[in-house]
Amino acid sequence: MGQFHATTICLVRRSADDICIGGDGQVTMGEHAIMKNNAKKVRKIYKDQVLSGFAGSVSDAFSLTEKFEKKLEEHGGNLKRAAVAMAQTWRSEQGARNLEALMLVADKDNILLISGTGEVIEPDADYIAIGSGGNFAYAAAHALYDHTDMSAEEIVKEALRIASDICVYTNSHISVEKL
Repeated sequence: MGQFHATTICLVRRSADDICIGGDGQVTMGEHAIMKNNAKKVRKIYKDQVLSGFAGSVSDAFSLTEKFEKKLEEHGGNLKRAAVAMAQTWRSEQGARNLEALMLVADKDNILLISGTGEVIEPDADYIAIGSGGNFAYAAAHALYDHTDMSAEEIVKEALRIASDICVYTNSHISVEKL
């Protein structure tokens, strides 16, 4: 089959009560074929207390999300402990060492980027974006966050819309989830 390209995911936290994640719906195979226009790559997990979104290989991303949900259950919903435990598992499991996926997760207190190589990164800012159009969405979110009073959801939607205008692997079928 061909290689599936990443998507674009953007996450913004304005406050503990204003957190949103969004993603576009495009799944691309190879360099020239759009396989799906309206895939949903963001969702609420762990009793609707955690937002998650993935970019990268679709099968690897599903594996990543499943593993992370199990770690959340094991650690009573503690986002940081679950992420670190998952990273440790990755480094020790032969088959899981090189998943080609990135995942953004957030609860009311934390935002984390988890990579398929077992890295856990807490961004400096209250916004982050990943995937093919991630740099475009990140730049837009940065400007909107700093220079407007837009809500987290409004910033996420507009940043993804801007990315979809620039990145050929990002479309304007945007899905969002809020805490």
